[in-house]
Amino acid sequence: MTIRSLLPSILIGAVASARSMTPMATLATARMAGRDTTGTLALLDRPLFKYGAVAMGVGELVGDKMKSAPDRTVFLGLLARVMSAGIAGAALAPEGQEKQGAAVAVATAVPLAYLTLEGRKQAMARIGQTKSGLIEDALIVAAGAAIVALATRPQ
Repeated sequence: MTIRSLLPSILIGAVASARSMTPMATLATARMAGRDTTGTLALLDRPLFKYGAVAMGVGELVGDKMKSAPDRTVFLGLLARVMSAGIAGAALAPEGQEKQGAAVAVATAVPLAYLTLEGRKQAMARIGQTKSGLIEDALIVAAGAAIVALATRPQ
């Protein structure tokens, strides 16, 4: 096991720090596009979970712009990050290293959630909630898509 072999898992954990559902949504989209992961991802082979993950990803992007949206560091926000990062980190890890992939993704997602929240608060103070959210969405979705595209292969 090397850091390089777990880099996709670490990076998807960083994505989860800002958008908890984006890792699962990007993996589900990759599955729908006929891409396969090195690690096991049986959950997203079920249509309900696959389409549900995409819907939750879109819902999170919309809900984040609401004034009533809670901080990403509240208990349920962190729990969602732990679950999403863990599943996605395991899926992007080399076969046989799924547990390590899940662990490094979670270990990245949770502390970075506090840092990305602070960055978002600073951006909100400068340009507002909606604009800062849209910029963050674009960066995080693009990063998630790139990480998953590079870490998966055609089925």
